Amino acid sequence: MDDPNALEQGKPMSASSGGPDSPWEPLKEISPPPSPQRSSLRQVILRGVLLGLLGSLFLGLLAIAGALGVYAYYAASLPAPQELYKRATPFKSTKIYDRHGRLLFEVFDPLGGRRTLVHYEDIPPTVIKAVVATEDETFFSNPGVNPLAIARALYTDLRYREIVQGGSTITQQLVKNLFLSPERTLSRKIKEAILAAEVTRRYSKEEILEIYLNEVYFGNLAYGVGTAAETYFGKPVSELSLAEAALLAGLIQSPVTYDPYTHPQAALARRNTVLELMHKNGFITRKEMLAAQAEPLHLAPRKITMEAPHMVMYVREQLERLYGTEMLYRGGLQVYTTLDLDLQHLAERIAREKIALLRKRQATNAALVAMDPLTGDVLAMLGSVDFYDKSIDGQVNVALSLRQPGSTLKTFTYLAAMERGWTAATMLMDVEQEFPDGANPPYKPHNYDHKEYGPISLRTALACSRNIPAVSTLYQIGLPALLEVTHRLGIRSLNRMDYGLSLTLGGGEVTLLELTGAYAALANGGHRVTPRTILYITDQEGKVIRPRTTPKLPQVMDPRLAYILTDILSDNQARARAFGYNSPLKLSFPAAVKTGTTDDYHDSWTVGYTPQLVVGVWVGNSDNSPMERVSGARGAGLIWHDFMEQALAGKPHPEFARPPGLVEVEVCALSGQKRSELCPEGRKELFRQENVPEECTVHRKLAVCKLSGKLATEYCPRDQVEEKTFVDLGPQWDDWAREHGFPVPPRESCPIHTGPVHVVLEAPHGPVQGVIQLRGTTEVPNFTYYALEYGRGKDPKKWTRITPQISAPVYDGVLCRWDTSNLRGGTYTVRLLVFSRYGQTYEARARVEVRRHPTATPSPTWTLSPTPTWTPFPSPTASSTPVPSITVQPSPTQKLPSPLPTHTLAPPPPQPRATPEPTRIQTPTEAASPTANPQPTLTNTPTPTALQENKKARNVNSHSGH
Repeated sequence: MDDPNALEQGKPMSASSGGPDSPWEPLKEISPPPSPQRSSLRQVILRGVLLGLLGSLFLGLLAIAGALGVYAYYAASLPAPQELYKRATPFKSTKIYDRHGRLLFEVFDPLGGRRTLVHYEDIPPTVIKAVVATEDETFFSNPGVNPLAIARALYTDLRYREIVQGGSTITQQLVKNLFLSPERTLSRKIKEAILAAEVTRRYSKEEILEIYLNEVYFGNLAYGVGTAAETYFGKPVSELSLAEAALLAGLIQSPVTYDPYTHPQAALARRNTVLELMHKNGFITRKEMLAAQAEPLHLAPRKITMEAPHMVMYVREQLERLYGTEMLYRGGLQVYTTLDLDLQHLAERIAREKIALLRKRQATNAALVAMDPLTGDVLAMLGSVDFYDKSIDGQVNVALSLRQPGSTLKTFTYLAAMERGWTAATMLMDVEQEFPDGANPPYKPHNYDHKEYGPISLRTALACSRNIPAVSTLYQIGLPALLEVTHRLGIRSLNRMDYGLSLTLGGGEVTLLELTGAYAALANGGHRVTPRTILYITDQEGKVIRPRTTPKLPQVMDPRLAYILTDILSDNQARARAFGYNSPLKLSFPAAVKTGTTDDYHDSWTVGYTPQLVVGVWVGNSDNSPMERVSGARGAGLIWHDFMEQALAGKPHPEFARPPGLVEVEVCALSGQKRSELCPEGRKELFRQENVPEECTVHRKLAVCKLSGKLATEYCPRDQVEEKTFVDLGPQWDDWAREHGFPVPPRESCPIHTGPVHVVLEAPHGPVQGVIQLRGTTEVPNFTYYALEYGRGKDPKKWTRITPQISAPVYDGVLCRWDTSNLRGGTYTVRLLVFSRYGQTYEARARVEVRRHPTATPSPTWTLSPTPTWTPFPSPTASSTPVPSITVQPSPTQKLPSPLPTHTLAPPPPQPRATPEPTRIQTPTEAASPTANPQPTLTNTPTPTALQENKKARNVNSHSGH
């Protein structure tokens, strides 16, 4: 046989070790033995792996030992988990007082009666599933803690370097409430996890859930699910529907935030979220989820006896945000509020009385906020007429609800305008207007009374609450200006980006509380106030937890503007035109006030103030149904009037303090500018000293051409120019002004007198006889024709035509030749009449002394050449040079004497002639009537010697006439 040790020793087999048929072959060089170096590397790797495993095991054991050490360390100081049923949580009730220490409400010990214990088997499965799905979906499988949730919460806490996420299971919540403090620290979280694990080890899941559901707080002083079912639905827990069970489960996370009495919409949204979680975890079908989500909210009336319930509930919400639920209901807080219980009772009584009267006009509810404008302290808060009246949703605090404020926002619109230079006297147009509205049709506002006042001051516009001027103002200053002012004054609700011009009329939503606070800034001289409801807080031993502080009141507006707006809002004379002299807005002492009424009378508002008290009132219906013509003054104004009168009865009534830097100026009652001598009787108005207006530009005296009725130019004749006083509201208002009887100024310059006027008549000076030459100039704008006439005496009553209409103008040339041979000796007046295309007439005159020759043999007569007698000659003739006569100022003439043709007649067409020759004109006798086409005849012409003896007169007219 083969040597069995040969292979084991790694020796090659000899040839004799096997025959030719043997399956074994010598190993030879196929598998050489490993080298010493490779063997050493393999041993190192194996040794490292072994050491790593041993190290990991050691670290694991060390971690376990550390965890056990931590567990032992904390467990040594923890209460025994078996005390779960025996543990009684120490409880100290929180008490809420008014500012004078009168108790408003006490948060009762939940173990003292407001708890109904129920056993696990009496709790319907829908409640259990809703709570598990919402608070701890792994409850029935986890060991008291949820590692994934803890890891997620740990990551978030480390990321933000503070505890911001819990990750607690139902068991952890239970042990925290019963055994631990509410502090949010890592140490407490470790203790909580250890106790939860121990409780889970000792108790069944059913026992833990039963204790939890009897211990957890559901809001409205309801501890435990049994009490919660009775509080919210007036039934035992066993009768709860799926939707009701989901609503209760949703309250556990934040009973105040999701309180269905004060925040019904938030409660419904949370309920629907719980139902979605139940469907996600397979507890209900989709059909069941949708049916439950569609179920309306039916709550049992809340029966809690407390003073100023809306104020108490509001303070309770603030306390929970500040200190959390545990501190609020177990910390024994002594909370002193800003409320004055006497004023609260006064508000409640007056509101009930007035609403009883307004019910016949479909007004069922009211809210009121009274505030100290110097501190922001809320002295009274009435959220509804009756906290317990379900028909008006009485437990909803309307003082904190968003409603449209009507015209109360106009005050802040005008404040924004005045910060940009407008004044209380600025003229606004209360006239129907349209305003662009982007892609929408133009916005066309209307006044409350559907009337228009025309031009009014900003004072009147605000005091009488006119809609059109307010919209026009907002259009000019822009929406961002109004929003900036409201935010600066503390109105945070106006935070949308899609408001339109109707915002100034109440097209947004605000709360009564913040609106009252904004008006407080006007009452205190321009300082923003933050509404305050808590004065200070102590514990039961009197140790101060929250000290009394002096509120910070930053200056957010010019105190002078605050005073001017206050002066307007307290001006009973200014608002009398709209409200009457004895409206509810008038008090027996100085007070400023503004009303608001929304479209279709959904909301009635009045906000007013004195230096020591500001009060805002709302009247309407909680379901937003309209009232029957209940305006701000005749609804909320009734409550405001009586509350102010009675709240301040017997107290000093100081005037509003007038700040320095204001001046009083007499202004034009129409324009609001400084009154001039052209303005009617003025009035006094307040201005910031750097913002005094210039002299009135609305009442204007303008030079007007009598003929055209347009603005006179430098070329209009002085005797045709008159000064008139006009009311200039601006070109865009001319049509409206004419319709309402205002003297509207002309907007265009005179189209007639567009150039210089030069009308001159020259006649020989001294006695003349025979044919004489009349020279002159007929330069007028829009020249049409001229004519010459004469009359006997210095001031003729009758005129005789010398020439027909001559359509060719003359400049310093011959107008015509006139034969005086047939005239009796004496003084004659010649006048030159020049006509324009617009029908006006310009006139110049000259006097002529005619002398008769002694009787002599008459010279033969002959026929005049064919040249028309009326054609003037542009160049002077060879006659002697005339001597200028005395200057006669021509006067304009509106109408020619009857023998003259009117300017509408077309002049005769010119006749051709070869050579211009002087034409002799036969002078008709004085008794003769002028003819339209006189036939010239040749008369005896005085010799040149006789002509040279005459002196020529020159008469120049530098302005035109009619």
